[in-house]
Amino acid sequence: MSLRLILAVCAAVTLATPTLAAAMPTQTAAPAPTNALADLQAKAAAFQTRMEGMEAEMKTAVTAAAGDETRATADLDAIVARYQPEADAFAREVASVIEAQAAIAPEEQRAAMAQASAAASSQLSGIPAMTRAQALQPPIPVAVVQ
Repeated sequence: MSLRLILAVCAAVTLATPTLAAAMPTQTAAPAPTNALADLQAKAAAFQTRMEGMEAEMKTAVTAAAGDETRATADLDAIVARYQPEADAFAREVASVIEAQAAIAPEEQRAAMAQASAAASSQLSGIPAMTRAQALQPPIPVAVVQ
């Protein structure tokens, strides 16, 4: 998995999780938010695994295209089309959990939570396109120093 993809997934979920944890009432801990966070973290791990699979498919498609940019682009577009609904669904789920927590959060935290929701949703939905763009980039040559 590329570093940028890992960072995008981690940033989106990390951005959401501390905000959600900070917004949870400290008096009587409600089981629903705890369960929602645990479910979200489990789904984030599964989503990351799926995105790793998508990235591997993209690398294979670029290699199979053997320099034919038109073929590589078409194959990558097909891969993005298969994975985009999953990325959008996960993005909506993250936003939904954040919004549910914002509804019970103190007023001063709600604006930050709305921003976290929008940022996480945008980053997660953008992962297939970002990975596609990376797959089309030529590899960076590594200089060997002797």
